[in-house]
Amino acid sequence: MERREKYGKLRPVCPSCGHIHFDDPKVAAAVVVEHDGKILLTRRVNDPQRGLWTVPGGFVDAGEDPRAAAVRECEEETGLKVEVTELLDVIAGREHTRGASFVIFYRGRVIGGALAAHDDADAVQFFARDELPQLAFETTKKIIEGWK
Repeated sequence: MERREKYGKLRPVCPSCGHIHFDDPKVAAAVVVEHDGKILLTRRVNDPQRGLWTVPGGFVDAGEDPRAAAVRECEEETGLKVEVTELLDVIAGREHTRGASFVIFYRGRVIGGALAAHDDADAVQFFARDELPQLAFETTKKIIEGWK
Protein backbone atom coordinates (compact mmCIF):
# COMPACT_ATOMS: atom_id res chain seq x y z
CA MET A 1 0.00 0.00 0.00
CA GLU A 2 1.07 3.52 -0.67
CA ARG A 3 -0.61 6.77 0.27
CA ARG A 4 -2.08 8.90 -2.50
CA GLU A 5 -4.29 11.94 -2.63
CA LYS A 6 -7.80 10.60 -3.25
CA TYR A 7 -11.04 12.52 -2.71
CA GLY A 8 -9.32 15.32 -0.83
CA LYS A 9 -7.27 13.17 1.59
CA LEU A 10 -4.20 10.99 1.65
CA ARG A 11 -5.49 7.43 1.57
CA PRO A 12 -3.90 3.98 1.37
CA VAL A 13 -3.99 2.78 -2.25
CA CYS A 14 -2.82 -0.54 -3.66
CA PRO A 15 -0.20 0.25 -6.32
CA SER A 16 -1.07 -2.94 -8.26
CA CYS A 17 -4.85 -2.76 -8.57
CA GLY A 18 -5.68 0.80 -7.47
CA HIS A 19 -8.00 -0.29 -4.64
CA ILE A 20 -8.54 2.61 -2.23
CA HIS A 21 -8.84 1.74 1.45
CA PHE A 22 -11.33 3.91 3.33
CA ASP A 23 -11.06 4.00 7.11
CA ASP A 24 -14.58 3.37 8.35
CA PRO A 25 -15.70 5.03 11.56
CA LYS A 26 -16.07 3.05 14.76
CA VAL A 27 -19.56 3.42 16.21
CA ALA A 28 -20.59 2.93 19.83
CA ALA A 29 -24.05 2.90 21.40
CA ALA A 30 -24.89 3.77 24.99
CA VAL A 31 -27.99 4.04 27.12
CA VAL A 32 -28.93 6.58 29.78
CA VAL A 33 -30.99 4.72 32.36
CA GLU A 34 -32.81 6.60 35.11
CA HIS A 35 -34.46 5.21 38.22
CA ASP A 36 -35.90 7.21 41.12
CA GLY A 37 -34.25 10.39 39.83
CA LYS A 38 -30.82 8.79 39.58
CA ILE A 39 -28.69 7.81 36.58
CA LEU A 40 -27.01 4.44 36.06
CA LEU A 41 -23.21 4.54 35.70
CA THR A 42 -20.54 1.88 35.32
CA ARG A 43 -16.96 2.10 36.55
CA ARG A 44 -14.45 1.14 33.86
CA VAL A 45 -12.21 -1.83 34.54
CA ASN A 46 -10.08 -1.27 31.40
CA ASP A 47 -7.95 1.52 30.00
CA PRO A 48 -8.42 4.13 28.82
CA GLN A 49 -9.98 5.92 31.78
CA ARG A 50 -9.80 2.88 34.06
CA GLY A 51 -11.51 3.55 37.39
CA LEU A 52 -13.66 6.37 36.04
CA TRP A 53 -17.40 6.24 35.40
CA THR A 54 -19.55 6.29 32.27
CA VAL A 55 -23.02 5.27 31.10
CA PRO A 56 -23.37 1.65 29.94
CA GLY A 57 -22.33 1.26 26.33
CA GLY A 58 -19.87 -0.11 23.84
CA PHE A 59 -19.12 -0.79 20.21
CA VAL A 60 -21.81 -1.70 17.70
CA ASP A 61 -20.97 -5.02 16.04
CA ALA A 62 -21.03 -5.34 12.25
CA GLY A 63 -24.63 -5.81 11.12
CA GLU A 64 -26.03 -4.97 14.58
CA ASP A 65 -28.77 -2.41 15.11
CA PRO A 66 -27.38 0.36 17.39
CA ARG A 67 -30.45 0.14 19.65
CA ALA A 68 -29.82 -3.57 20.11
CA ALA A 69 -26.15 -2.85 20.82
CA ALA A 70 -27.07 -0.36 23.56
CA VAL A 71 -29.45 -2.89 25.14
CA ARG A 72 -26.85 -5.69 24.87
CA GLU A 73 -24.05 -3.58 26.34
CA CYS A 74 -26.21 -2.47 29.26
CA GLU A 75 -27.10 -6.04 30.16
CA GLU A 76 -23.50 -7.25 29.70
CA GLU A 77 -22.12 -4.54 31.98
CA THR A 78 -24.87 -4.10 34.58
CA GLY A 79 -27.05 -7.22 34.57
CA LEU A 80 -30.08 -5.04 33.84
CA LYS A 81 -32.41 -5.61 30.90
CA VAL A 82 -33.53 -2.32 29.42
CA GLU A 83 -35.89 -1.09 26.78
CA VAL A 84 -34.80 1.83 24.61
CA THR A 85 -37.42 4.59 24.74
CA GLU A 86 -35.86 7.37 22.66
CA LEU A 87 -32.79 8.61 20.83
CA LEU A 88 -31.04 11.32 22.86
CA ASP A 89 -28.07 12.37 20.73
CA VAL A 90 -25.31 11.33 18.37
CA ILE A 91 -21.96 12.77 19.42
CA ALA A 92 -18.98 12.76 17.04
CA GLY A 93 -15.32 12.95 17.93
CA ARG A 94 -12.84 10.21 18.75
CA GLU A 95 -11.41 10.85 22.23
CA HIS A 96 -8.63 8.27 22.07
CA THR A 97 -7.08 5.97 19.49
CA ARG A 98 -9.18 2.94 20.46
CA GLY A 99 -12.38 4.92 20.88
CA ALA A 100 -15.50 5.40 18.83
CA SER A 101 -15.82 7.99 16.10
CA PHE A 102 -19.51 8.38 16.95
CA VAL A 103 -21.47 7.52 20.10
CA ILE A 104 -25.21 7.07 19.73
CA PHE A 105 -26.97 7.76 23.04
CA TYR A 106 -30.41 6.42 23.86
CA ARG A 107 -32.68 6.79 26.87
CA GLY A 108 -33.81 3.50 28.35
CA ARG A 109 -35.87 2.07 31.16
CA VAL A 110 -35.27 -1.02 33.25
CA ILE A 111 -37.54 -3.97 32.41
CA GLY A 112 -35.76 -6.74 34.31
CA GLY A 113 -32.52 -8.25 35.53
CA ALA A 114 -30.50 -7.73 38.68
CA LEU A 115 -27.97 -4.93 39.17
CA ALA A 116 -24.42 -6.33 39.28
CA ALA A 117 -21.10 -5.39 37.67
CA HIS A 118 -19.99 -7.60 34.78
CA ASP A 119 -17.80 -7.53 31.66
CA ASP A 120 -16.06 -4.12 31.26
CA ALA A 121 -17.31 -2.78 34.61
CA ASP A 122 -16.09 -3.48 38.15
CA ALA A 123 -18.86 -1.43 39.78
CA VAL A 124 -22.33 -0.23 38.80
CA GLN A 125 -24.49 2.21 40.68
CA PHE A 126 -27.30 4.74 40.34
CA PHE A 127 -26.19 8.29 41.17
CA ALA A 128 -28.15 11.47 41.89
CA ARG A 129 -27.10 14.59 39.98
CA ASP A 130 -25.40 16.06 43.09
CA GLU A 131 -23.37 12.91 43.82
CA LEU A 132 -21.85 12.10 40.41
CA PRO A 133 -18.39 10.49 40.51
CA GLN A 134 -15.49 11.42 38.22
CA LEU A 135 -16.64 10.79 34.65
CA ALA A 136 -14.50 9.04 32.04
CA PHE A 137 -15.22 10.75 28.73
CA GLU A 138 -16.25 14.12 27.30
CA THR A 139 -19.15 12.41 25.53
CA THR A 140 -20.36 11.09 28.90
CA LYS A 141 -20.06 14.56 30.43
CA LYS A 142 -21.94 16.11 27.52
CA ILE A 143 -24.85 13.63 27.64
CA ILE A 144 -25.14 13.95 31.43
CA GLU A 145 -25.22 17.76 31.14
CA GLY A 146 -28.43 17.30 29.15
CA TRP A 147 -29.86 14.77 31.63
CA LYS A 148 -33.24 15.93 32.83
